Amino acid sequence: MGVVTKRSSMTYFSDAQDHYSHRVRIVLAEKGVTFDLEDINPNELTEEVSELTPYHSLPVLLDRDLVLYESKVMMEYLDERFPHPPLLPVYPVTRAQSRLWMHRIEKDWSPLVDTIATAKNKDAVAKAAKGLRESLTTVAPIFAEKSFFMSDEFTLVDCCLAPVLWRLEHFGIKLPNSRQTKPLFEYMERLFVRETFQESLTEQERDMQV
Repeated sequence: MGVVTKRSSMTYFSDAQDHYSHRVRIVLAEKGVTFDLEDINPNELTEEVSELTPYHSLPVLLDRDLVLYESKVMMEYLDERFPHPPLLPVYPVTRAQSRLWMHRIEKDWSPLVDTIATAKNKDAVAKAAKGLRESLTTVAPIFAEKSFFMSDEFTLVDCCLAPVLWRLEHFGIKLPNSRQTKPLFEYMERLFVRETFQESLTEQERDMQV
């Protein structure tokens, strides 16, 4: 992965295909942080990673003696540790609103993505894919209001949502091409052409869109 500015030395243990790992990589790219990336098979965790997190899961961010093992905590830590460019609004009210949007993504869409990516039951996968497609189609018009998700600036909310949208094609989820969904397609294009988003992609993630 490219390096914009050498600011710090840290290690990021990442699942190269997981959307939670991807969202943190986007933040690292946005901040231009120097870090060692270690892509690890989540089914074959190294002893080192297993000892770092009580949940034996990825991603894990190691910064000197600090160990973080929850993606949203990592994202906010990086935003505070490297304040430029800011990825959360300055004012408390709008910061709280952004955190609520992240919470909604975590509760409403992330479980559907997890089911599609990992479930063995075909009916469960089909149901989750249908739910995600319908939900995104329903909210698509809101993307006409701002350049990014409910904001004129790129934020941590977009970092959470971009990996989900990038995986739609890979999951076989085809959104209807209509006037209603046009703002969402335009939003996706703005996200995907960002230099930092492209920098955040692993080889496996690039292969998700061929």
